[in-house]
Amino acid sequence: MTFSIVASMGDALGVAVASKFLAVGSVVPAARVGVGAVATQALAKVSYKDDALALLADGVAPEEVVARLTGDDDGHEQRQLGLVTPTGQASYTGPACMDWAGGLTGRDATGGYAIQGNILAGPQVVQEMERAWLEAAHLPFPSRLVHAMLAGDRAGGDRRGRQSAALYAVQAGTGYDASGVLADLRVDDHPEAPQELARLLDLNELYFGGPTNVLPLEGGLLEEVTERLARLGRTQPDVHDALADWAGAENYETRLTSEGIDSRVLQALREATAA
Repeated sequence: MTFSIVASMGDALGVAVASKFLAVGSVVPAARVGVGAVATQALAKVSYKDDALALLADGVAPEEVVARLTGDDDGHEQRQLGLVTPTGQASYTGPACMDWAGGLTGRDATGGYAIQGNILAGPQVVQEMERAWLEAAHLPFPSRLVHAMLAGDRAGGDRRGRQSAALYAVQAGTGYDASGVLADLRVDDHPEAPQELARLLDLNELYFGGPTNVLPLEGGLLEEVTERLARLGRTQPDVHDALADWAGAENYETRLTSEGIDSRVLQALREATAA
């Protein structure tokens, strides 16, 4: 009922998943900073997530974790499981999972991946996800996960259709208030759930990403920003104070910098003051 990619990239760990199933993000993905990431699916056993992360935290290798969890489970023939740590990966598909079902694992210079799915249009789904993952090492980690998920969707995805999708990614010292959560996004019920997840990820980057393309506040741009902020009632003598006042109210504070104005914040300011 589901296709997912569980992956690492440096010390980042995460899962992207899509399914013809309500609120797949409530069931499939889990990850813990410095430990690993897990996807439990098919006839999903939710307890696999906590059990797998506990074993991984104790230093048990992914393949051994799979063996222990499935070996003690009478329903293992209908389970599917993907595991990744910073140093290893494993994917398991029980022989009674509904066709097409299977998975792929591998590593490149950036980290490892486990890709798996069931009730898929065919093996091309996981194959295209692997290809997309490997070709996108230049992307930020959450974007790379979603890029791979979208490739699986384009290749046919869940053969029953689309309903939900989710992304959960962690990395030490990142995320809102340095929580370690890079992205925690869910689309619980939507006819184009994978594409909607990609849209939410773009917003997540806007609101929680750091400054990227920073433009110096000088000359004509300084005059423009000052004038646009004044239209919004921000008339502090120092333009940086005025910008911080407005950006904080709009939840753009992670993109503030003393070196100028982030280009996405500038775009948002222009949209907010468009005549």
